[in-house]
Amino acid sequence: MSTDTFTLTDNQTGASWTFPVVAGTQGPDAIDIRTLYAETGYLTLDPGFSSTASCASAITFIDGDKGILQYRGYDIRDLAEHATFLEVAYALLYGDLPNLEEKRKFEKDITHHTMVHEQIHSFFRGFRRDAHPMAVMCGVVGALSAFYHDSLDIRDSRQREISAHRLIAKIPTLAAMSLKYMLGQPFVYPRNDLNYAENFLRMCFSVPAEDYRASAAMARAMDKILILHADHEQNASTSTVRLAGSSQANPFACIASGIASLWGPAHGGANQAVLNMLQEIGHVKNISTFLAKAKDKDDPFRLMGFGHRVYKNYDPRAAVLKSSCDAVLDELGVADPLLDLARELERIALEDEYFIDRKLFPNVDFYSGIILKALGFPSEMFTVLFAVARTVGWISQWKEMVEQPDHRIGRPRQVYIGQTCRPVLPLAERPQRKPQAIRQQEG
Repeated sequence: MSTDTFTLTDNQTGASWTFPVVAGTQGPDAIDIRTLYAETGYLTLDPGFSSTASCASAITFIDGDKGILQYRGYDIRDLAEHATFLEVAYALLYGDLPNLEEKRKFEKDITHHTMVHEQIHSFFRGFRRDAHPMAVMCGVVGALSAFYHDSLDIRDSRQREISAHRLIAKIPTLAAMSLKYMLGQPFVYPRNDLNYAENFLRMCFSVPAEDYRASAAMARAMDKILILHADHEQNASTSTVRLAGSSQANPFACIASGIASLWGPAHGGANQAVLNMLQEIGHVKNISTFLAKAKDKDDPFRLMGFGHRVYKNYDPRAAVLKSSCDAVLDELGVADPLLDLARELERIALEDEYFIDRKLFPNVDFYSGIILKALGFPSEMFTVLFAVARTVGWISQWKEMVEQPDHRIGRPRQVYIGQTCRPVLPLAERPQRKPQAIRQQEG
């Protein structure tokens, strides 16, 4: 705890109150206002929580102005270059990258949890074949708590660890099953002789008539996508997981809540939106027209994949994926016109003063959708793949919160702006109004 303090003064009464300042090891410090309401009678109002720290965490650090993303102090570029996804998962869970012995044990623990209970296969058949894979994931992940009763006691550290391992291991299996169910193909069981990315790609694309083996470039690209999406501080879905977990809900339910939050197009669906935008633009010759539309504040068209809520500089994850995109398409021999279009759009936009002045640089979604498309995933699966990666971040954040001695149930407050107390009139005396639908249309 820092010895610094912050003093708040009421201009009307002259009263003042002093609050402690909590110092971060990197980034801004925070005024600890936990006693604000009790001491002053005031609340803070911060819609979107852009100036509110909901917790103290040692997991992920972001400096949006400088384009920095670190997991446990490790730079994201170094992790993507020199570590595997499971090494990153270990660091997020336990604080440090594993040594050789820890790596082998963790990989074995995860690999031997990849199968799901056989009755879950029957559970899938309750969904319509045309159900969105994210709808399926919300259901089946939440249902895991009905199958694994032996790891639901969140007060038991060993049970928390088993649940964490199960989620990291089984979410890819469930994601692959969601894809197979959508395609009308049989489920593919995991194999223990493959690494995490190879196993996931095989479960997605193998069929009984023909086995599938991902190339080294494809598996590495998948691994990098997982690393780059593993955690991102207190975003909407992570905050949802923490809020659900604060009620002492079981970890499977908490991760299901994160998946539901991630499903929103403003959060996890951005890379699919980039692909849709590129398809709408259609050809390099149309770029200038669409850039003009993007600049027109009265035009609903938005340039997807540029800019970020947090990063006011180049998204560090985008640079990593840019090189992976080249490697995958070269490996597959894919001449994807969308990639050419994306490259030219990026080049033109980065030379345009409008985007330069507003620091609208390409973000991670700009290239991830193209890579996933090249790997063979339908766009409906893009957000599911995001969930596969982010599960380790969610469960690490949940674990950190549960293990903090001062954690309590989340209960945000509000500033009430509705009607004051009024009488309930007899039905015959209540005023006549137009139907609600008409009033909404009239604004």
